[in-house]
Amino acid sequence: MSTDPAAAGPPVAGFMSMKGGGYYSRATVGAKHVIDGAAGLVLDAVARMDPPDDGTVFTMADMGCADGGTSIDMVATVLGDVRRRVPSRPIQLVYTDLPRNDFSAMFRTVHGSGRLAAVADLSIFASATSFHRPIFPRGTLDLGFSATASHYIDTVPCAISGHVHMVGAAGAERAAYVAQGQADWERMLLARARDLAPGGRLVLVNFGIDEAGRYLGATGGVNMFDTFNALWAALRDAGAISAAEYAGTNFPQSYRTVAEFTAPFRDPAGPVRRAGLALEHVETRVVRCPFAEAFAAHGDAARFAREYIPTLRSWSEATFASGLLPARPEAERRAILDRFYDSYESLVRTAPQGHAMDYVHCYLVLAKS
Repeated sequence: MSTDPAAAGPPVAGFMSMKGGGYYSRATVGAKHVIDGAAGLVLDAVARMDPPDDGTVFTMADMGCADGGTSIDMVATVLGDVRRRVPSRPIQLVYTDLPRNDFSAMFRTVHGSGRLAAVADLSIFASATSFHRPIFPRGTLDLGFSATASHYIDTVPCAISGHVHMVGAAGAERAAYVAQGQADWERMLLARARDLAPGGRLVLVNFGIDEAGRYLGATGGVNMFDTFNALWAALRDAGAISAAEYAGTNFPQSYRTVAEFTAPFRDPAGPVRRAGLALEHVETRVVRCPFAEAFAAHGDAARFAREYIPTLRSWSEATFASGLLPARPEAERRAILDRFYDSYESLVRTAPQGHAMDYVHCYLVLAKS
């Protein structure tokens, strides 16, 4: 294992995207529950902001928006509140994600839903700029929001021995992901400090590791990332993928603890505090997997497996696809990925108990002085 930059993987923006065509929001009901549940925090942040009704443009951003479907109700609620507070101010809503995001699906979702039609004098735009970099002209973003997105790191620091995710790593490999995660976290915060207007607010809902050691898909039942790893390794052992392809499959993610999330704010002389960004609120929450909850009511294992696997596939497929050799024909790549997710569905259908993708997030509200 090497943590030399030359041994690191490609920048994440080169391959990472959510599954497009509207698939993401249709499959990730739980992610919508998380965002809807955060609406109160966003409304409270707007109230503390107390924006003046001075006729200037009010800018809100949804960063890491995917197809926009999971946040549309929250955005409509918040912008309705903003419009009541500042009737004279034009509002611009900017959806941001990586260049490979399906922005066509995003615009179809946002304009087709009708949820924002009641917000007068609203203009909607998109930016294909990574949130690890500045997105807006300096000091022009009033309200930023990002959910289930900023656990993605800009660069994979190293391969993980015998696993596909940093939660299964140990020693120097785990430390490399933690260090990359902290460096990217600080860089993202500094970019937002630059973007934000004085008095602006940033609400971040991040995957992380809570005080009980729980994280996405690992809240006491079958560990989702361990299952991913076991099934991917089984394809290697069966000869369906090569050892190099297995070794090259690493989620470009770093799950941070609350202490790691809040570290940049604890040093008054540190760069984040010097940039004017302060922590107003932090908490962790677990939002239960809606498919597992539904299974507890209906008891149909086949239905549970059929409904559950698409939510895993919607965000994880790009990582497994990126591990496959580019020389493989597209049809062959599709067949391997279908076989992989079919094996997960078969596993859940046969032994459904304990499978769930419970969402574990750290919720932060930040203010720009």
